[in-house]
Amino acid sequence: MKRAKEHKALVAGLGKGDEIVTNGGLLGKIVDLNDSFVTLELADNVQIKIQRHAIASVMPKGTIKSS
Repeated sequence: MKRAKEHKALVAGLGKGDEIVTNGGLLGKIVDLNDSFVTLELADNVQIKIQRHAIASVMPKGTIKSS
């Protein structure tokens, strides 16, 4: 229950520019979001749409540039 509550808060607090990791291990930056989907930019001109609940964690800013 506690983990589910924490994940719900994490997903609710997402915003444009956040760098996140998906459950599948993809690292990307949020470029657009709506109620149930998030658009991630994985590389220049490479964007995908994923469901909000498929986000595993939010990474510190600058993580993409350092990897």
